[in-house]
Parts: sequence; C-alpha cells; structure tokens
Amino acid sequence: MHERLSHKQSAAMMALMVHGQEMSNPQLRKEAGFALDGKDRLKLNEKYVSSRKSGRAFVHQLTDDGWVWCEEELAALTPPKPVRSTLTVVAYLALNRFFEYLRLHDVSLKDVFTGGEAPPAADLEEQIRTAYRKLARSPRGWVGLADLRPLLGGAASTEVDAVLKQLSRTGQAHLVPESNRKALTPADREAAVRIGGEDNHLLSIEAS
Repeated sequence: MHERLSHKQSAAMMALMVHGQEMSNPQLRKEAGFALDGKDRLKLNEKYVSSRKSGRAFVHQLTDDGWVWCEEELAALTPPKPVRSTLTVVAYLALNRFFEYLRLHDVSLKDVFTGGEAPPAADLEEQIRTAYRKLARSPRGWVGLADLRPLLGGAASTEVDAVLKQLSRTGQAHLVPESNRKALTPADREAAVRIGGEDNHLLSIEAS
C-alpha cells in the first residue's frame, strides 16, 4: 500500500524529484522555502532519500524507492491530509493527468527529470548489442541486465535505460521480469529497467 507522507515531507520529495539530482539544504531553502532536516529528514532517510554531509550542509537525493514513491504519489488524485488549500487539490489533479500520460508512453519520472530520455548516442546502442551478443547463448536468448550493464564501459544507467526502452518500443528488443522473484539478487534488482510500473530484469534482442 502506498505510504502517504506529511505535507513537508511530500514537498521535499517533489522538490528532489523536479531537481533530478542531489540537492543541498541551501538549495532547498532557495527554491522551495525550507530545508530537509530533523525528524522529516530521518523519516525520509529510512527508505526514500539518501542524505550526506557536504561541508556544513546536508545534501539529499531520491533513492530508487523514492522515485517509486513519487510515481505512486502522482497516481493519487488527492493530496495528503489535512488539505490546506484548493490550489493543492487542483495541483494534484493536474499532476495525476501528467503521470498518466507518462505511464501510457512508458516514460518514467526519473527519465523526465534526470534527462534519461535524451536521444542516446548511436554507439551506446551498438555497445548494448555487442555486449548482448557476448552473453547470449543462442539467437534471441535471454540475458540478465545485471550481466549486461558491466560490459557497457560505465555508461550512465539512465542513458542505458533510454536506449533499452527505445529498442523495446520499436520491437527490436524485448524486456521481461524474472519469473522466479526468489532468484533475484540485489544486483538484478538494481539493474532492472522499469516500464509501465514493472521492473524488467531480462533482455532479448532481435537479430539485425
């Protein structure tokens, strides 16, 4: 079940989502009018936000679970209680429509706000195809994304995700979840590509 957070905690999550990368408390104060500290920071650090000290200020970034929370929050039609303004209610309605559009087109919030949907370089696609051929035991065989990613020369995960999603959308590749969830390792979970609210761990590429 989706966890509803307090208004300040939700606002911090949304600010980090829109920023798309690490954000310091001074930046939060400047852009959102508050800092993430005290009990609110400790609550979000349990699962949704990673925080570290940089100089004298805390710096925050959404975790993978944090991105999932944002997706689920935008799927809600109502803000967390108590509702304090009509504008907040209308904003949630607008955000819900925005999220539904992204979900319809298999685009994640993380792709939107971290630049993952930028047109990928052609050579990254070729790197993926080359790595796939090295790992696949047969034509169109299934390959684990956890095995594929280390062969891509340190390419950013968002860029790799964008290429894989494009290949999937055009029918040149197929991404599916591991059916035996008990067999998944932490590396498998981290390497997964999320499409339509589902984590996919295995890749098959059509012969070119």
